[in-house]
Amino acid sequence: MMDQPRPVAMLRTAGFWLALVMAVLQAVNAVRAFADPAGFADYIGLPLADASDVGFVHVYGLRTAFIAGLVLVFLALRRLDALVWMALVAVLMPVGDAVLASNAGAPTATIARHATIAVYVFVAFVFLRRAAARMARSPI
Repeated sequence: MMDQPRPVAMLRTAGFWLALVMAVLQAVNAVRAFADPAGFADYIGLPLADASDVGFVHVYGLRTAFIAGLVLVFLALRRLDALVWMALVAVLMPVGDAVLASNAGAPTATIARHATIAVYVFVAFVFLRRAAARMARSPI
């Protein structure tokens, strides 16, 4: 089994905190998607054409709940190495959200928010990669 980084050292990395913020915001989005599906659909730039289409918003909510949970599990297990790759692949989601919102005629601010999230996730990837490399080099 692979040695795990020391918890205190991991808490001192920007990557840890960036990932934690991502997890919390994803959890908030999951709750919002279930609490007010129509309002959340408007917020992400994909308003519902029919109130009965809330199932699609619930799928989005489940996706964000899964992401939040997985990030929290990786943080609890101190698996920054796994979070590195998760963050890199996760950049696809806000980019896709921006494209979908743009195609749906969402306001520029909404599209910019999705693009900003993509940049944030990429920055988290960079900092997680640095932290994971540092943790791998440091003695346990």
